[in-house]
Formats: sequence, C-alpha cells, structure tokens
Amino acid sequence: MEKITPKPTWYANDAAFDWLYPERIQQLSRRHWTPMEVAKKSARFLASEPGKKILDIGSGVGKFCLVGGYHFPDVTFYGIEQRKELYHFSLAAKELTEAKNVDFIHGNFTQIDLEDFDHFYFYNAFFENLASDGHIDQQMEYSTSLYQYYVRYMFKGLEDKPSGTRLVTYHSLEDEVPPSYQMVDATVDFLLKMWIKR
Repeated sequence: MEKITPKPTWYANDAAFDWLYPERIQQLSRRHWTPMEVAKKSARFLASEPGKKILDIGSGVGKFCLVGGYHFPDVTFYGIEQRKELYHFSLAAKELTEAKNVDFIHGNFTQIDLEDFDHFYFYNAFFENLASDGHIDQQMEYSTSLYQYYVRYMFKGLEDKPSGTRLVTYHSLEDEVPPSYQMVDATVDFLLKMWIKR
C-alpha cells in the first residue's frame, strides 16, 4: 500500500509559517513580516484576474508572496528585496514549499521597472529610514533623504501605471500613494488599505 505523506501545514497560521525560517528570523516575524490574514486578504484583492503579475516591494523573507501564491495559483507573485540574506531565506522557503508561481529578485526596487508588473503590495519597507530603533539589521544605510528618495520613486512609478492598477498598503504613511489612487477598502484600524487607480 502506498504511504501517504501528510501535506505540510505551513499555511495554517503565522507560527506554523515561521518554522520555515531559522529562529533569529522567526523572532523578527511579529514586527517585520506580514501577518497571515493580512497576506490572504491583500492577495485576494490583488489577484483580481488570472495571469496578473503582483510585486511585493521590500519582500523580506518572502512571506506575502508565498502565502499569496499558495492561495491564488493562477497569478504570479514577485518579491524584490535588497538584503541578500533575506533574499536567500525567501529562495529556501520557496523551495521547501514548492511554490511554482512565486519568484524573488535580489536588488533595490529602484533598479527595476514597475511597468513590468500589474499590481503592488507594500508593507512600509521605507519606514526603517525614519525609525530610531527596531531595524532588521545594521547592515543598511538609513536616512530621511533615502526615505524621501524611495517615496518619490514609488510615487512616480505608481502614477505612470494605467487606470485599474491595484495597490495594497499596510502600515503606510501614504506618502508614496498618488492622488489618482482611490481607497476602496480598509480594515477597521485603517492599517491595511486597498486602492485602485482611477
């Protein structure tokens, strides 16, 4: 008789998902990685049609993309992350979960063309430049001018997108959201917001 291997339950909840990573990375989870329910709700909004390409700007260890990819197999999730270590953790988690519709890019998001993607997820990756503590590591340069540079770049990229482009922001100051984007949904605490370009 064929032995049936139980399917891993990584997607059961946040704690289960954290087991994909080393302990040090698990400890950063609560503050820095998207909560499972937020990821599912965001991905549902962004995966509006099959074949769409969704970009997570500052994807960390890849949690949003992996959760989104698992629940919405007919769209492709991309994550861009400038920290090489986190990028490698993303790739390892992708391999473990056998995610086929998820891809990770190592680099600064200002090095890619937002034109190549349809919709966007943004868990305020720029805020580290304004925060006085709680950084993921001390290997990056942090400054207010970098925050402003990133915000301007993203604002311009989003402004150039066609009508109907979808955006989800989580814990954002909204400096990067052009006025042409209309908020169509939000959680009760207003931390998670969903936008569509008019």
